[in-house]
Amino acid sequence: MLVQATRIAKRSFDKSYSSGSDSSSSDDALPLAKRKTVQVKEESESYNPKTLSKSAKIIRAPKSEILSAKDKKNKLSKSDSSSSKTDITDNPDDADISEDEYKWWMSHNHDDSIKWNTLEHQGVLFPPDYVPHGKPILYEGKPVYFEPEIEELVGFFAALLESDHAKNKVFQKNFFKDLLALMKKSKKFYPIKDFSKCDFTPMFQYFQQQKENKKAMTKEEKQILKDEKQKIDDFYGYCYLDGRKEKVGNFRIEPPGLFRGRGAHPKTGFYKKRVVPEQITLNIGKGAKIPEPPKGHKWGNIIHDQTVTWLATWKENVNDSTKYVFLAAGSSIKGQSDLKKFEKARTLKSSVSQIRKDYTTELGSKDVRKKQRATAMYLIDRLALRAGNEKGDDQADTVGCCSLRFEHISLAPDNTVIFDFLGKDSIRYYNEVQVTPRVYKNIHQFIKTARVPGKMIFDKINPNELNKHLSSLMPGLSAKVFRTYNASHTFQKELESTDNSLSIQEKLLAYNRANRQVAILCNHQRTVTKSHDSQMSKMNDKILALKYQRNLHLDQLASINKKAKKTYSNLYDLYVEGITDEWKKDYYLDLVAKDRERITKKKEKVLQQLEQDEETKKEDKKSKQEIKKAQEEAKDAISAIDEELNMLSKKEESINKGKYVPGPIIARIPTEEKLVAGIEKLSDRINVAETQKIDKDENKTTALSTSKINYIDPRISVAWCKKFDVPVDKIFNRALKEKFKWAMEVDANWTF
Repeated sequence: MLVQATRIAKRSFDKSYSSGSDSSSSDDALPLAKRKTVQVKEESESYNPKTLSKSAKIIRAPKSEILSAKDKKNKLSKSDSSSSKTDITDNPDDADISEDEYKWWMSHNHDDSIKWNTLEHQGVLFPPDYVPHGKPILYEGKPVYFEPEIEELVGFFAALLESDHAKNKVFQKNFFKDLLALMKKSKKFYPIKDFSKCDFTPMFQYFQQQKENKKAMTKEEKQILKDEKQKIDDFYGYCYLDGRKEKVGNFRIEPPGLFRGRGAHPKTGFYKKRVVPEQITLNIGKGAKIPEPPKGHKWGNIIHDQTVTWLATWKENVNDSTKYVFLAAGSSIKGQSDLKKFEKARTLKSSVSQIRKDYTTELGSKDVRKKQRATAMYLIDRLALRAGNEKGDDQADTVGCCSLRFEHISLAPDNTVIFDFLGKDSIRYYNEVQVTPRVYKNIHQFIKTARVPGKMIFDKINPNELNKHLSSLMPGLSAKVFRTYNASHTFQKELESTDNSLSIQEKLLAYNRANRQVAILCNHQRTVTKSHDSQMSKMNDKILALKYQRNLHLDQLASINKKAKKTYSNLYDLYVEGITDEWKKDYYLDLVAKDRERITKKKEKVLQQLEQDEETKKEDKKSKQEIKKAQEEAKDAISAIDEELNMLSKKEESINKGKYVPGPIIARIPTEEKLVAGIEKLSDRINVAETQKIDKDENKTTALSTSKINYIDPRISVAWCKKFDVPVDKIFNRALKEKFKWAMEVDANWTF
């Protein structure tokens, strides 16, 4: 059944695989905040191949090994003599902390070297084997068919035919280079020599049809897939760490495809090959049962390293980078790592003034190396720059502070320095910022020494030396610790001005604005989505529709109370003038369309039931009378539905002719109290909608989640929620509540 369901979902399988003066003063606690930013387009999507055929199977452990969650729990608890007596909840996704849950943050006995004593898990899940579809591409107008491995590679490109990647010359070049190499190894002759003569349309159209087939799946078919996916998650998705059931992160091996990379990555388009079990190293407890590899394969290596927290590792072929399977974000090990990170940043609070005083003194040093180091520390501290590592020729040209070059910095009047370079993930960092006169003078000197593009600004230091120096000032101090400290400190300062009299939605707007200041500081940008304008337009329509409904309430109020405009003058001040007849027409036609869709679905459901009853009637004669009665009732229901549809058609005709007159908002016993209550409720909804619109528009170019997840201490958010009576659910989704459950017990007065 598992394989059968997977065949149905073949095309979507990969989707389950894969945020001035030099002296120390009271302002020292804050990073530079006055910045001018430029929004830059970014391409950072991860590749999601769409070429997998319907009839694939999952390479996995034998079916006999797939146990129910309950069976697995019993089996493991019997075999592990050191199992904890702590109860394990059946639903580890639940962010709420059960009474018996292991609260590791309440314990202070955390060994920095030994991470676990016993560890059992089910290994990893491989993507399905490729099943050929036999569709060709055209070369010089003639069809070319491929053997399976080459067809799969060609399919990766064909599936992206209408994307920006397929139009990228570097992407095309790298893909075609790997394609030629693969065809050269084949015993079969392929005429393909020139990329420009290839037409991938036939294969692309096949994939588009597969998409449509997936959309057309019945509710029952989708439920089968959902159930089978849950079985997979239950089997691979949990491990036992020191006898406790813990959730595993992404246990799925990355599927093959074309490497995308982020930004202008020089390797974009290269063939990311299929990973096989022989490349996988598993880390598991001694004495634990080794997961069985797929049939015909064996694991690359089995180790029992208690000083690391990963369960599996392998290397991908494009960048030769190491990939890992870790425990989930909400696991005890991940939580301990997060807590230590934020506590380390928090301890910087007691040392930061002295550190700033020291590097400020060294800004004027005669030793060029010390002067460069002090200037770099100033930029890392005040601008939250990363330290920066040197890149090879085959890597994206991204830089940090220590790898800034002549072309990345320019000077302007009033001690203004202009930074313009590609930061992490090839996201453009542009900032015009005023610095202290001493820092400005130093940078001017470094630029003068560099002289030409390509030369390093900080040629006497490197990231390793800088971080080593930082560690000498405070154990564990690094550029990242500075970044985390400044992000959390800035966030907390921004939230201090929250007004408790605001509505929850307005408080959330204030929260997101504080979050945005941190995102700007850390250069967490995102491209404005293509759908942003249409989404804003829909929000405007929604707000205007609410205001129009309020107008109708006010009109009816005036009709039953001639003195209403005087008595309720504050409400009538909200009356919106100038709503056009054309807009009203569209508004009512839209309501008709929604009603028609709702009623049509109801009719389809009744007809479907009729059809099922007819089948039952043939099979079971005993229930013939009952079915006949049900059929008569269904036919009556259909007649009533048809009458509703007929009335809608007449209403639509009346609207189009401009003759439609809306009925009263409250038809049954309208009273002033009911109408006033309705007006006030609509006003609240309008305020919420307008606040959401402002929030969405302000955040269109800023990625709030990165800083919220990685750089802002979650305890600040929890304390703020408790202090200002905002539900934590409003700022942390279920996944983040699970990840940061260790932060949920702080009180309203906790500070970073």
